[in-house]
Amino acid sequence: MERIKILVVDDHQLLRTGLNTSLSAERDMEVVAAATNGKEAIELFREHQPDIVLMDLRMPVMGGVEAIQAIRQAYPDAKVVVLSTYEGDHDIYRALQAGASSYLLKDTLAEDLARTIREVMAGGRPLPAPVAKRLAERVLQPELTPRELEVMRLIARGLRNKEIAAQIGISEDTAQGHVRNILAKLSVHDRTEAVAVAARRGIVHLE
Repeated sequence: MERIKILVVDDHQLLRTGLNTSLSAERDMEVVAAATNGKEAIELFREHQPDIVLMDLRMPVMGGVEAIQAIRQAYPDAKVVVLSTYEGDHDIYRALQAGASSYLLKDTLAEDLARTIREVMAGGRPLPAPVAKRLAERVLQPELTPRELEVMRLIARGLRNKEIAAQIGISEDTAQGHVRNILAKLSVHDRTEAVAVAARRGIVHLE
């Protein structure tokens, strides 16, 4: 039996070891390499040409979304399964838009992970029900523009309108307008609520 070659990408050694152990127990799978960040993932993909990449999103040096984009640009047929703790609709959307075939949460059972890998290997794009639900809910949400996303991240850092304006080179009135639009699109009344909603949806990540 020809095994499915898997590249594991995660900055936590314990998770890499656990995935190696559980996947290597599957008769039709083998972990051929493991990377600790997106940059390593690109290099190891080029070296090992795996069938499937298991990709975390939040990593040092280079994150998962950027790595997916780079790998898929160089290897359009590459198959990537995201394995993340982030369950916000924005994270899910960005990963799938970058070219991921599936999106799983890290509390996924080993047998569900193995089944998803086989399905993606066969050309499928399976999404667990909770992930699909979040993605469907996103359709009903107004989109933040790239500039509004930038402003939202600065709001999350605690910057006021004057500081936001200076940071990105716009007038204070323009910054205030962006903040007003963000509050309206997120259906909230103040900046604190905006940060809470944005964090829940994965628009911002609070350290």
